[in-house]
Amino acid sequence: MSEPPTTAPQTVDVRDDTTANRYEARVGDRLVGTAQYLRTTGLIAFLHTEVEPEYERRGVGGVLVRRSLDEAREQGAAVLAACPFYAGWISRHPAYRDLLHSERSRAADRGRP
Repeated sequence: MSEPPTTAPQTVDVRDDTTANRYEARVGDRLVGTAQYLRTTGLIAFLHTEVEPEYERRGVGGVLVRRSLDEAREQGAAVLAACPFYAGWISRHPAYRDLLHSERSRAADRGRP
């Protein structure tokens, strides 16, 4: 068995696999992380994120979140951070909070112009 890497990966490639409803993080040819989502018109709900144990705490998850949120912004989509990793990451990076979906109650809006 090979030793796990001891330094941060040089290049993390993140791609949206729309057929699997997930973003994938790869280092070289190796799949090292995923972020599962559900997508509707104008909204992406991030449900679950996983990073291979030997790549945890090395920035892979952060790259995965940042690139997927950057794509959401480019597409004009709001984000529902149902995944605790996404929610925590966004709370630590205020520049991405504007992407968060917030639904106002229609009942509370009655009587407002």
